[in-house]
Amino acid sequence: MPSFVDATVMVTVSIAAATAAADPIRVRFPEGPAHGFVELTDQDGKRVADGELQQWREKNEIVSRLTFYFTDGSLYDETVRFSQDKVFRLLSYHLEQHGPSFKAQSDIKFDGSGHYRVRQRAAPDKDEEEKSGTIEVPDDLSNGMTSIYLKNLPSGQSATVHLLACTPGAVVLDVHLTPEGTAQYSVGRASHTATRFLIDPKVPGVKGVVATLIGKQPPSFRMWIADDKAPVLIRFEGPLEAEGATWRLGLSAPRLEGEARREP
Repeated sequence: MPSFVDATVMVTVSIAAATAAADPIRVRFPEGPAHGFVELTDQDGKRVADGELQQWREKNEIVSRLTFYFTDGSLYDETVRFSQDKVFRLLSYHLEQHGPSFKAQSDIKFDGSGHYRVRQRAAPDKDEEEKSGTIEVPDDLSNGMTSIYLKNLPSGQSATVHLLACTPGAVVLDVHLTPEGTAQYSVGRASHTATRFLIDPKVPGVKGVVATLIGKQPPSFRMWIADDKAPVLIRFEGPLEAEGATWRLGLSAPRLEGEARREP
């Protein structure tokens, strides 16, 4: 689910990963109100969507909403609600995605107790399917919270968390968070360091072996987290859905009425 800076990234040094964590990610940097503007570009740097992140408190909970409005009219709208009392725990999740930028047209809702409801059309020539039920879920679901988990990992440490995937039936995936190396990024004349993470979802157990053999494991993606007293996500690169296009996420500055957009 992400403050960002416009960064020039150069990989420099590799980091050895520590033993994967089994417990929910502990809170080192509590989340609070935030409002940021982002954009998605393709691998050639062409803008495909404008985005907005809004995050706010409701009582003792945090609500985070990330929305992308695509140039072709598609919509990606993800809202996650979570608590942060010593550890992070997902409380509820809602994703709507539709339009020509996506293979699957989806409306997905679930909560931290495992109750889910899904409406999904897997392809334009397929009928819409609807499914609901309850599935046993762990306490460390990462849907919409991956960058938050990465910001709170101790330096050099890897972890394994989980993700609830709905296709439209629900299945819990293992998600391996692995630091791959450091990267230098610049903002004007200032140069800083970020850690590059590989996020690798996997179908567990025997089903996972079969999924690997037939090439149906979920796609991996990468995130860069700035190493600082206030760590932030500075880059995302990967698809937003299985078999989707690879996109890059970066900062987008607000424009006053009448100002021209500067295209890449």
